[in-house]
Amino acid sequence: MNLHAFRLFHVVASTGSVTRASELLNISQPAITAQIKKFEKEISLTLLMPLGRGIALTDAGEKLALLAKRLFAVEQQIEQFSQDYRDGTHGHIRLAATYLPAHFLIPTWIAKFKQQYEHVEMTINTTNSNDALKQLLNIEVDFAVYGGLPEQHPDTIETEELFRDELWFVVAPDHRYANQQVTLLEMMHEPFVMREKGSSTRERLFSLCRTYNAPAPQITLNFTGLHEAITAVIAGYGANFVSSLVVREYVERGELCRVYVEDIQLHNSIAICTRKNEPLSAAALNLIQLIRSSSCRPTFISMVSTNEKNSTNPIS
Repeated sequence: MNLHAFRLFHVVASTGSVTRASELLNISQPAITAQIKKFEKEISLTLLMPLGRGIALTDAGEKLALLAKRLFAVEQQIEQFSQDYRDGTHGHIRLAATYLPAHFLIPTWIAKFKQQYEHVEMTINTTNSNDALKQLLNIEVDFAVYGGLPEQHPDTIETEELFRDELWFVVAPDHRYANQQVTLLEMMHEPFVMREKGSSTRERLFSLCRTYNAPAPQITLNFTGLHEAITAVIAGYGANFVSSLVVREYVERGELCRVYVEDIQLHNSIAICTRKNEPLSAAALNLIQLIRSSSCRPTFISMVSTNEKNSTNPIS
């Protein structure tokens, strides 16, 4: 079926005039008439008949005009659908995130994003560092927000660092090392409460010990969540090695205290990870742009001065 001719018939039927259709479509009246007659011959039906100086629809023409209206309404919906996806106002974003950004950064980012793009669906998988990268490599998600070391990522993954935060040793306020400076060897004699295997921060702690030839940490409590691990330390058991993003407020409130380990100052990289040379949907690009703009701030550094580090007084 000649859809172009069918469209001409649709416009004529909608306006009730070949003249008006000619003006709207910028096509001559004879050309429109010729196309419609050819279309009538193609489908073996008479659709238009003369009526005075104008035209009228035959019974078949009226029935076909209703079908044409539905067809070209769907066409408009398809065009709008395509435009919405091209603009990123509709779509489905699949995101993997490690526990740190998932709990402390992404909720704010997503709230801002949904205010602008309420029709974009989102699936957010919170997992550890290893699984987040596996999901990205296996094309289970569009991109990942990762907390860890950029050099740990495979060559097929492209990373864009957003900012860095410090990694802190923390204990309960009544711990003998609270606000004290100790050696790494002394710190490794303490029991640790940490996340499960596969956690980037946990791996950083083991790597730190290997680098300085210190004994491996004694991880006597394992949790699959950050909150549980921190709560156990606040309750008075063991130590934790954790992002400052997680515990800064606890330290400021006096619920936790830092331990300053001699010659040790490590940072965590918060990064967006994507598959190299693979285009993202417009919706995913819009979210990444919002994340970039929300993360445009100075690198996170310790809020404690050198004098405070050497002090035995609680941090205010």
